[in-house]
Parts: sequence; structure tokens; C-alpha cells
Amino acid sequence: MTDSTTTKPPAEPSEPKPTESETEPTRNSEGAEADSENKESSTTETKSTVVGMASSAASTASAAASGVKDSMFSMFGGGVRKEKKVEEDDEEARNEPSGSSKAQKKDADAEEEVEQAEDVHFEPVVHLTEKVETKTHEEAEDQTFKMRAKLFKFDRDTREWKERGTGDVRLLKHKENQKTRLVMRRDKTLKVCANHYVTPDMKLSPNVGSDRSWVWNVSADVSEGEPEAQTLAIRFANSENANLFKEGFIKAQQDNEKLFTKE
Repeated sequence: MTDSTTTKPPAEPSEPKPTESETEPTRNSEGAEADSENKESSTTETKSTVVGMASSAASTASAAASGVKDSMFSMFGGGVRKEKKVEEDDEEARNEPSGSSKAQKKDADAEEEVEQAEDVHFEPVVHLTEKVETKTHEEAEDQTFKMRAKLFKFDRDTREWKERGTGDVRLLKHKENQKTRLVMRRDKTLKVCANHYVTPDMKLSPNVGSDRSWVWNVSADVSEGEPEAQTLAIRFANSENANLFKEGFIKAQQDNEKLFTKE
């Protein structure tokens, strides 16, 4: 007889559930990892904060040092710092005109200076209302001879010829007494370097054989104020001028001889 009872297959074994003690290590490892990440993040933020504070402190110190340096420069007359001066120089260089503009400006300035110079007028401090007449004591004399020459005087102490001056030698005839004298003045200063009457005892002699130079002795030359005996020599540009002087000199001697004889 067949057993009608159905035999049930054996049930599959179920997986065992982990206990609380088994799951705890997993949660603990995950928490440790989270704590480690939090600590690293906190450390990073702390480092960033410290770096920022250090940078701010360095900037503050640099600004303070710069201010002290500027103050020291200003205190001792140092003026503006070099950086500011460089910036100003760069600004001036940018604003400086080109070469053609410089030339035009220079020309304009020169023209303006010329115009200003032409308009300048100075009022005299002292107004001369009266003309002062300078008397040379030649106003009462007529000029009979005039020639440019150079005069020399013989120095008896050193036994040498010394130059007295260069200028016009003249023969002047007085209008009243008709006496003729020789007068010579230096150029520019007009100082008298020869002043004496042309007397009959004077004799013109050639100077060392020169045909344009004459030598003569004077008993009373008053060019220095007091009458003084002198040995004079005169030199002309050429022999023609020298001969003209000799002719005038001899004529003056002849005219004076008559007058001196009457006295």
C-alpha cells in the first residue's frame, strides 16, 4: 500500500543575523574616519587662519616701517621718497613735449624775451639839467698842425727810452700872443704827454738814422705839471708824415723866434 503522506522537502537554512556586537565595529570604524576628516579640516582651517593673520601682520609692519621712513625723510629734509619721485619723473616725461614742440616753444620764448627787452625803459636816477663844459685851455688857440704819432721819453736814470703814449701831436698858436706850443694827448684818456713851447734853440735830429722818427731836447716841458728838462723822440707811420711834422715844427720856431726876441 502506497503511503499517501507527502514528504516535505527540508527547509533551507536561514542566514544568521549579525548580532549587535558584530555591527558595532563597522560603525566605530566609520566614525573614526569621519573624526579624522573633521580633524584634518579643522587643522587646515587653523593653518589658513594663521597664515592670513601672519600676512596681515606683515602688511601692517611694512606700512608702519614705510610711514616711519617717510617721516624720517621729511624730518631731515629728505623730501619725497624715491618711488614717488620716480612716478613724478615718469609723469613729467609723459607730459614733456616732443622735439619740434620744444624748438617752437624755445623760439617763442626767445621772441618774447626780445620783445620784452625792447620795451624795457629805465628812468634816470639823476637828471642833468645843466651841461658842464670841460676846459682844456686850448679854446683860445688855433691848430696849425695835427698828425698821429707815438712819443717816447729818455729816462736818464735807467738810460732807456720809455713810451709816453700814442695820439695826435698838434701845434697850437695862441690867438692873442701868437706863440706856438706843441701839445700831445694820449688816446682815450686824453692825458697830456707833451706840452712845451717850440723855441728857436730846439733842433730835430733823426733817431738812429730813421727817416720817420725825430729826437729833440726840451728845457721846460710842463706835461707833468712842473717845468722839466726832457729828451723826447717821436715816431710817425711813414717818412712823409715825419717830414710834414718837421716843416711845421721849423715854421713854429721861426714865428716864435721873433716873439721871444721882442721880450
